[in-house]
Formats: sequence, structure tokens, C-alpha cells
Amino acid sequence: MTTQNSTAANVQATDNSQLLPMLIIGGLFFLFGFVTWLNGSLIPFLQMVCDLNHIEAYMVTLVFYIAYTVMALPSAKVLKRFSYKHGMSFGLAVMAVGSILFIPAAKTQAYWLFLVALFTLGSGLTLLQTASNPYIVLLGSKDTAAVRISIMGILNKSAGVVAPLLFTALVFSDIANFSAEALAALEDTQKQLQLQELASRLVTPYLMMAVTLAVLAALIMLAPLPDIDEPELTQGQQDKSILQFPHLILGVIALFFYIGAEVIAGDTIGLYGKEQGVLQFAELTSYTMGFMVLGYILGIALIPRVFSQQHALIFSAVSGSLFSLLIIWVPTHQTVIADTLLFWLADGSFPDTVLFVALLGLSNALVWPTIWPMALANLGNKTQTGAALLIMGISGGALLPLVYGVFAEYTGDSQQAYYLLVPCYGFILYYALVGHKLTSWRKS
Repeated sequence: MTTQNSTAANVQATDNSQLLPMLIIGGLFFLFGFVTWLNGSLIPFLQMVCDLNHIEAYMVTLVFYIAYTVMALPSAKVLKRFSYKHGMSFGLAVMAVGSILFIPAAKTQAYWLFLVALFTLGSGLTLLQTASNPYIVLLGSKDTAAVRISIMGILNKSAGVVAPLLFTALVFSDIANFSAEALAALEDTQKQLQLQELASRLVTPYLMMAVTLAVLAALIMLAPLPDIDEPELTQGQQDKSILQFPHLILGVIALFFYIGAEVIAGDTIGLYGKEQGVLQFAELTSYTMGFMVLGYILGIALIPRVFSQQHALIFSAVSGSLFSLLIIWVPTHQTVIADTLLFWLADGSFPDTVLFVALLGLSNALVWPTIWPMALANLGNKTQTGAALLIMGISGGALLPLVYGVFAEYTGDSQQAYYLLVPCYGFILYYALVGHKLTSWRKS
């Protein structure tokens, strides 16, 4: 059985021994960030191609993120049976299959097949994330775990900046031809041909993605990723059920609300911006991701030198609540703040309320990096199961955007639907102040 000293030697590796694993895992974080944040552009795209309402459009987020709930515990079993490295490779292979499914979906314009492809992609990402997130947490010191995850976050969200821009360049380069007015002017047959041509543009990008994922799956199997030994628990801790770690369970709930808020900020901004008259609406997810990258950079620079992981989480919750209220309260015609911050948009067509949706990326950046080390603290050999439960919290990205869509569809007011974010950030604030400190469900 591995001793505490040998565990410390393996887990708290030297900077040189950490460098190569971090580069490899960093590449994976960029990859699944690219796949994930394509959804923000896919939602308005599929709304046009498949003629969807708000509720149907946000089924994209439902099926993609519900895969994390369905597949999280099976993913933990895979990791226990094999290893973190095998789990990452298997996850990439499943994602390759999901990418291939986009090709017949685009050819047939069958929305249900798009949803099957998205669920398959989400399933592969579940296995990939269940392996890679605890791996990064355990790769070095607990106190700097948020910094390592922030570095991964920069890569992940940088992909989120690139993906919508690339999607727009490849698919929406002539967006004016597919505006509601342009399509309405066409006869039904012409309109259908136009939409078929638009849908077919997905084939080449997703074929290239499938090939890339398959190659990476093979390379990861050959990569020199060291095994990570987990700290041992005392006998009393080993006898505890995973549900008897309140800081973990509350962390899962906090992640549920956080992922819901993050996906709302990243995936609704395109459709919301479209409704507010922003012409390049398919690019808007890049703005949210850009602010997230800025937040990660600040986290790397300031944690733990200036403030702790807990204080970073408090800032995230408070600023997220403030930006949410500004989205709702600022008039949709106001562009003063956006004209100042986004000075390169000379036409003044970027409403402040849309800018505040993007600024949620700044608030969201440090939530994931801080909750993970707090929630996985002192779990020992239950870490893989704990990581699987945290991954299940990603189901917030499935349910909460759909709730937003239902609210927007039935009230006809997508701006007021952002009130949904306020209780999300409220619970995150509770976890930052109280929840992560709890060691027992019983009051002392």
C-alpha cells in the first residue's frame, strides 16, 4: 500500500515533472473547450436550419450537458478499472464518434440526429473531464490547485473565443443571406434549398474534428502521463459514505448552479444579441469567453499571492449577481458602456445589456477553479467518485438554460429571463462563505 511520503513525492512533483503532463492536459482542455463552446453558435444556427422556437433551440444545451449526469458514474468506474490516461483516450474516441454523427445530421437536417450527436459528444467529454480535472488537482500542491485549473481554463476558454469566430468564418460568412427578412422573401422551395446548403457547411468542419479526435485518442495512449496516487484516508474516513462529505455535496450543488449560469452566459448571448439587433450574433460567445480568459489570467496572477481561493469565489458570486441585475435593468437601447469598452465597434450597435451578459464571463472564470479543490479536499481514495459527482453537477448546463428558454418563450421577454441567474450566484456565495467549510451534516 502506498505510504503518505511516497504519495506526496508522486503528487507534489517538481516543476519539471509537472510541465509535460500539464502541456498534454492543457491541449485536451483547449480541445473540449472548442467542442463545448461551439454550442453558442450552433443554437442560432440550428434554430434557422431546423426552424425551432426558444424551447427547442435550448434542447441543444439539455442533451449536451445531461450526458454529464448520465455518464459521470460510469466514467468513474472506467477510471477505477483502468487509469486516468486510459479514461482520457476513451473519452476522445467517443467524441470522435459524436463528431461523425454530425455529418448525416447535416445531410438530412434531422434535429433529433443533431441531438444524438450532441449527447454522444457530451458523453465523451464526461469521461474526459472526469479524468482530467482531478488529475490536474492532484498533480501538485492543494494550495495552488486553483492556479493550475486557471491555466487549463485559459486554454479552455481561449478555444471558446476561437470556436465561434471560426464557425462564423466557415458557416456564417454571408450571414445577410440568411436573415429572417432574406429568408421570408424566398418561396418555400428556394428557402429549403438555401437552408440545405447552409446545413451542408457543417460536414467538412466536423469531419476534420472527428479525424483530429481519433488521432489524439491514439496519441494519449502513447503519451508519458504519470500515474497519480491519491492520499489515503483514515479508517474512519474510509467507512464514511461519499454522501457524508458535506463540502463535496454542497460543491456539487454549487457547480450545478455555476454551470447553469456559465452556459446561460455563453450560449444564450448569441440568440439574445440577435433579438437586440446585433448583426454578428454568431460571434458573441467569443466575447463571453474573452472575459473568462481575462478572469483566469487575473486568477493566476493573484491567487494565492493577493487573495485566497475562497475570496476569489466570493468575488465571483457578488460580481455575477451585480452583472445579472444590470442585464435586466439596463434599457435595451442603451449603448454607452459598450461604446466605451468595445470602442472598435464604431457603429454603436452593441447594447449594454448584451455586454453585461458577456461580462458574466469575468465573474464565472474563477468559480470552477476554486470549487474543485475545495470540494475534493480530504476525499482520499474516494476522489474519483467525488470527481464523478462534481461532473454530474454539470447537468446545471442542461436544465437551467432550458428553464431560461421556457421563460423567454412564454413571457416573450428574454431580458427578464436573466433573473434566473440571481439565485444561482446566491448559492455560490453561500458555498464560498459557509458550505466548503462543513465537515459534518450535524451541527456542532
